[in-house]
Amino acid sequence: MPTSARYRPITVERLVDELADRVAALAAGRRWTRVLVDGADGAAGAGSLADALVGPVRVRGHEVLRVAASDFLRPASLRLERGRTDPDARYDDWLDVAALRREVLTPVEPSGTGMVLPALWDAGRDRAFRRSRTPLADGGVVLLDGELLLGRRLPAELSVHLWLSPGALRRRVPEDTRWALPAYARYEREVRPATTADVVVRVDDPRRPALREG
Repeated sequence: MPTSARYRPITVERLVDELADRVAALAAGRRWTRVLVDGADGAAGAGSLADALVGPVRVRGHEVLRVAASDFLRPASLRLERGRTDPDARYDDWLDVAALRREVLTPVEPSGTGMVLPALWDAGRDRAFRRSRTPLADGGVVLLDGELLLGRRLPAELSVHLWLSPGALRRRVPEDTRWALPAYARYEREVRPATTADVVVRVDDPRRPALREG
């Protein structure tokens, strides 16, 4: 994280309101808007923040479609080809980036169809979901959460990164997934998400976030 960055303490409720205001401002006059909420799985709370934004963005007049990147993982035969605890495989091979772009993000480009497939692959059962494509009304917002999303050329109008210091990340990552810590270190080193994202929120203490200013 850049040492010159300034962070403003903020309540969770106020953070949600400010983000919802920003999303609604972006969505005004657009056909569709894509928002990425990025953070380490099981540690940063990206899914919880994306869920919390749904109601406030709808109240501000925009239909919302929630999508989880975890529903676009590759089949186990591909994802776990190098083993279940390989951090480089998690970084490079777990997410089906092409499918996420094809089924979720490209359809809501200005010239797209607006027909989004909200989930593709059930990683727990290792089989395809049987979901129909969902039409998103004009002015609608796709809220996508996941980990290691930035640096993959996923098209979006707004990206939010939930940043954890290395010590907080080690404490917060579930014990059974600590093997993935080198993947997050590589992400910090190669992508530098705290300088890549449009919005950065420090979440060392999830009850007391801090929003990057500027």
